[in-house]
Amino acid sequence: MIFIDSLNGYRYDLMSLGIHPLKLIPDSLSPRHESEVLEGMDGHIDIVTTYEGRTLSASFFIESLDGYDFNQLRNQVYGLFNGKSYFYVIDVKEPKKRWKVKTATKFTVDKLSRIAGTFDLALVSPSPYVESIGTTLDELTFDKEKWQVGQGLVLENPEYVHQLSTFKIFNAGDVTVDSCQMPLKIIFKGESTNLQIKNLTTGDTWAYTGITGVNDTITLDGIRSLMNGVSVFGQTNKKLLSIAPGWNDFEIMGATDFLISFDFRFYYY
Repeated sequence: MIFIDSLNGYRYDLMSLGIHPLKLIPDSLSPRHESEVLEGMDGHIDIVTTYEGRTLSASFFIESLDGYDFNQLRNQVYGLFNGKSYFYVIDVKEPKKRWKVKTATKFTVDKLSRIAGTFDLALVSPSPYVESIGTTLDELTFDKEKWQVGQGLVLENPEYVHQLSTFKIFNAGDVTVDSCQMPLKIIFKGESTNLQIKNLTTGDTWAYTGITGVNDTITLDGIRSLMNGVSVFGQTNKKLLSIAPGWNDFEIMGATDFLISFDFRFYYY
C-alpha cells in the first residue's frame, strides 16, 4: 500500500479514483566515486564518494466503473504522474517517512480487461535519503502521529529549544544534517555581543561580529544568516552548522539572556 501526498500536504484519495497502489520498492544508494590516477602508479587515489539521487519503482492496479470510464481514468493517471510535478510517496509499512519524487520515464497502462489495467512507475528523487515527516519542533512521541518505530528515537526526551549556554541536540537519523544541502533552521532571540554558536561534536562554529538586543532575532535558515529578516551574512564568519547523527554538544558564547531553537528533519538510508 502506498500513499501519495502533494508538496503542500494534500493526500490523494487514490482508492476513490479507482487507483490501487500495490507496492513501492526503493533501490539501493548509488555511489558516485571521484578518484585520481597518477602516471606510473598502480590503482588510483580515492578522493571522495557522494551519492546520486535515489531511484524507486512503484506498481499500481486501476479499475474503472465501466468501459467508457477507463480511458478517462487512464488520462487521470497520466496527469497525476506527469513527470514534471514532484510529490511525496509513502510506504504504509513506514508511514512516517516520505520520499520526494517525480516520474522518471514514460510508462504505459496495460489493459487487463474493459475496466481494469496495471502500470509500473520508475520514480526518481533528487535526494538519496528518505526523510521524516515530523520535524524536531514536533513532539517526539508516537501518539502525535508524526513518528514510528524504526526512526532512531530514544527513550530520553530530546529538547530542541534551549536557554542555557551548553546543551545537547539529538539527530535520530542516519545522516548528518548539512545546512548547505538540507533544511535546517536555527533561531536565536536575545542579547549578544560577538555571538558564537558552536557544535563541539562536529567542530562547526558560526560567528556574528555584531550586537543583538533583547528583541532581536537571528535566523540561520540553510545558507542564509538573517537578523530581523535582513541578511547579515557579511558580518559572519561565513561558516555553516551541521548536526551529526546521535547527540551533538553545543555551546553558545557571547550571549546572556536568550532562547535558541533547532528545527530540522531526520534523514535515513
